[in-house]
Amino acid sequence: MTLEEAWSFFSDPNNLSTITPGNLRFEAVYPLPHVIYPGLVLVYRLRPMFNIPTTWVTEITHVREPSLFVDEQRMGPYRLWHHEHHFRAIEGGVEIEDLVHYALPFGPLGLIAENMLVRSTLNEIFGFRARVLKERFGTLD
Repeated sequence: MTLEEAWSFFSDPNNLSTITPGNLRFEAVYPLPHVIYPGLVLVYRLRPMFNIPTTWVTEITHVREPSLFVDEQRMGPYRLWHHEHHFRAIEGGVEIEDLVHYALPFGPLGLIAENMLVRSTLNEIFGFRARVLKERFGTLD
């Protein structure tokens, strides 16, 4: 995969459902554009826990094509969600790095939920994503 191919795939919000586990029942509420830009607001419905429907509104806050974009939650299950997507060309392919900073609501109860459910759910989501990317684009060997 080239840097341009990685950017093209990740910067198209329509591909997010491809790299999200099916059990979350992830769907866009409104038609999605095929390119991101600063200020773009995206509205999704998903079922992250106990099959309870949740609306998640994110805004693309920074775009530095083809190396970085940032999405931040504006409404949803987290008190704070800041997700940086970094892309770097390396010998033979592309290194993709995600930096996620989040905080849960409900104080001590949020910490309990993080330890019991949220952290493992996020690991599952990013693990699924890694498997899909490996199948789609291969790995560096």
